[in-house]
Amino acid sequence: MRQPKPTTVFAANAFLIVMCAITLYPVLWVVKMALSPGQSFSMSGNPFPTEVTFDNFIHLFTMDDGLFWRQLFNSVVVSLATTVVGVVLACTAAYAFSRFRFPGRKLGLASLLITQMFPGVVMAIPLYILLDETGLLNSLTGLVLVYSTSSVPFCVWMLKGYFDTIPKDLEEAAIMDGASQWVIFTKVILPLAKPAIVVTALFSFMTAWNEFILAATFLSDSSAFTLPVVLQSFVGDYSTQWGYFAAGAIIVSIPVMALFFKLQKFLVGGLTAGAVKG
Repeated sequence: MRQPKPTTVFAANAFLIVMCAITLYPVLWVVKMALSPGQSFSMSGNPFPTEVTFDNFIHLFTMDDGLFWRQLFNSVVVSLATTVVGVVLACTAAYAFSRFRFPGRKLGLASLLITQMFPGVVMAIPLYILLDETGLLNSLTGLVLVYSTSSVPFCVWMLKGYFDTIPKDLEEAAIMDGASQWVIFTKVILPLAKPAIVVTALFSFMTAWNEFILAATFLSDSSAFTLPVVLQSFVGDYSTQWGYFAAGAIIVSIPVMALFFKLQKFLVGGLTAGAVKG
């Protein structure tokens, strides 16, 4: 194989270094604001703090008698519950759409796809009325139901495409061995679809973890707030507490980054295989 010229390698590496610097610069600015004392916005172009302090993080975890811990717990519970509900419903529905032929199958798939054409904020008022009528307004349970229903359509299409790539011969062989449909689904299909399930679980988790508009609309009690709503509270009409805001943004980002690093080996396989056939 022909080796590239040294000048080509140098130019490629220099380009990548510049692009990485451009990408990391805003992140370094957030870290700088979080670690700098005070709440003012520095106009200096230096992305590194001149004085390092953890006062902003300490304030978040100690303000209002530890209310931030409660709000962090709310985000974790809502995100995990949304992930479980979304994945369970998506797995069963996607398998049915992939393997079974029944009246309304194509219409059902098209309906799920159509729901993705509209932003979630369009449904804010109807959802608000439904939650109010059912007594689930200003509750984590209502928020989980809203997030789950909004993430299920994408997850169903994602998993359905992956299930289509799994050979039916495996299921036929299991039937010959006396396995029931439920055993085939849980013991044969789900283990093979692990990469796609991980991707859909991560999508459901991120949908609930980062969502702000619906949470701010449906929640009014500060003890029920999730972290995105808490971050918005640091932005006032006339001033912004940049230090607290940046520290909270870093805390919100850590779980997502940890999940990406932990599950990255599944992400490529799950995304590419699920998009091959639909």
